[in-house]
Amino acid sequence: MAKKVEGKTIKVTLVKSAIGFPVPQKATVRALGLHRLHQTVEHKDTPALRGMLAKVVHLIRIEE
Repeated sequence: MAKKVEGKTIKVTLVKSAIGFPVPQKATVRALGLHRLHQTVEHKDTPALRGMLAKVVHLIRIEE
């Protein structure tokens, strides 16, 4: 059985549609696992995740 690593998590909610924004931003929203408005997903806090969030900060709400 694998050990579950406890760490800081971040909740990300899509609050604005990616329609009309550049393709890389749409791809980033999808890579975050967001498909519908007001959908919330939880991710482990990593530098890679922080970079993705910075690219689409105008489309999402972040809760720590």
